[in-house]
Amino acid sequence: MSVWDNTFAISIVPILLKGLWLTIQITLVGFVISLVVGLVVAVIRYLKIPIISPLATFYVSFVRGTPLLVQAYVAFYVLPLLGVTFDALPTGIVVIGLNYSAYTAEVYRAGIEQLHKGQWEAAKALSLPRWRTWVRIVIPQAVRPIIPVLGNYLIMMFKDSAILSSITIIELLGSALSIGSSYYRYLEPITIIGLMYLAISFPCSLLIKKLERRFVPQH
Repeated sequence: MSVWDNTFAISIVPILLKGLWLTIQITLVGFVISLVVGLVVAVIRYLKIPIISPLATFYVSFVRGTPLLVQAYVAFYVLPLLGVTFDALPTGIVVIGLNYSAYTAEVYRAGIEQLHKGQWEAAKALSLPRWRTWVRIVIPQAVRPIIPVLGNYLIMMFKDSAILSSITIIELLGSALSIGSSYYRYLEPITIIGLMYLAISFPCSLLIKKLERRFVPQH
């Protein structure tokens, strides 16, 4: 039976911190991808453009209907068989970003559809170009109430990034597994990374609750 070793636990913290930093980088870059792609997909679906809008709807359904792990495996292990090869890190970032873009697209769409039609009519009365209507009126008002939901997705992405260890990315979980296999000790590294995930996720969840009280109208 394994017994906790303080000396060993302290010695592996610097390695795990490097993994944590990589996890944070993956999360932030992936989240930016999800926000940008999700917004584009949401707008395309809302505009109901022939052929393109149905494709966007299919994209959302397909991505949400398949596990992130399967998507990561396909991108890293299957696509190279077809001649499409990328390094593990950019592959993981793009995969997790595109995966979450399907979810943020739905959140954006809900925010856009909740916008009062009077806003559209006012923009039309002012003869504003369509792009300016979206950039100056629609998107700012649609995004404000969904900020807490997007924040929750950010926390979920931070935790789901652990899945990318399956495609050889040495992020937080990958670092712990590497240490465990090298020293045949998993108790300390797995426990420490669990605390690290909690140390970041819990304060962020409290912040999201504050944002929800501030941005979401109370009925």
